[in-house]
Amino acid sequence: MRALEANSAAALYAIADLGLLGAGKAPEAVRTMAAEGVSTIQLRGKRASGAELYRVIAASRESVPAGCRLWIDDRADLVALFPDLDLHLGQADLPPAAARRFLGPRSGSAGRIGWSTHDEPQLEAADADPAVDVIAVGPIFPTTGKENPDQVVGLGFLRWARRHTRKPLVAIGGIDAGNVASVLAAGADQAAVLGAVCRGDVGANCRRLLAACGST
Repeated sequence: MRALEANSAAALYAIADLGLLGAGKAPEAVRTMAAEGVSTIQLRGKRASGAELYRVIAASRESVPAGCRLWIDDRADLVALFPDLDLHLGQADLPPAAARRFLGPRSGSAGRIGWSTHDEPQLEAADADPAVDVIAVGPIFPTTGKENPDQVVGLGFLRWARRHTRKPLVAIGGIDAGNVASVLAAGADQAAVLGAVCRGDVGANCRRLLAACGST
């Protein structure tokens, strides 16, 4: 990869949502994302059974190269079964410290924990928690990716968060090719995309988003 392409790939955090893609097509979508150069991919299956999500994870792990990080949303129990996965948690999920005990000691760089935050107290708690490796901030823009979305925090809160933590920041919520550059310029280390990557042609979506990330 050229330097610009590598930076773009590092800045994009693609969420492969089983609700949009379908469980049967999710591993193929993950393979496509990785082939296009996306190096951080999360599997999200809010309505999937444990057995279904387990099968998708197992198939998806075979689809990504060594340099691609695969995150799992919510399910600490499933992440504990695979030593090379990372875990993303929401405010209503298992607390990060409890999840860390559940996952056991980290092996190398694997087993990282990300935690979603939506206001100043949550951001400060995540910054102070040694179990939290990555902090997600959002929703930055209005989003349809959640049934009951939190209140939009905007780019202003993202800038505030950047000043108040040295931990990696992932911005999420309503991000697409048209606004991703502004998100990265506001201080996010990565921009998480869901609908913008899952709806339609996944490969074309990835290329469009990576190009937009490279425009910063």
